[in-house]
Amino acid sequence: MAGFICFIIGSLLTLLWIAIIAQAILSWLYAFNVVNPHNRVVGQIAGFLDAATGWLLRPFQRIIPPLGGLDISPIIVLLLIRGVQIYLLPIFCNFLYSLFGA
Repeated sequence: MAGFICFIIGSLLTLLWIAIIAQAILSWLYAFNVVNPHNRVVGQIAGFLDAATGWLLRPFQRIIPPLGGLDISPIIVLLLIRGVQIYLLPIFCNFLYSLFGA
């Protein structure tokens, strides 16, 4: 049971990491007019990525100002997610293993 919970949490963090990268790439494509923002499919993808990542990125965007027009908040959030995966998730999983066993 503990292994499954740790797997799910780790997988969700990885999916969030991928969604943030996809959202950042899509925002660059919007900025350089590579994609048409009025395209229905692109709009749906952008809406999904904003819903999936906006709740985490917006607090950091309010705190961290853009540097030369470049939003670095996704970089900070990606570093924090990776830190959670590398340092905090193993501690949490060890705690769960001690509670439930392997």
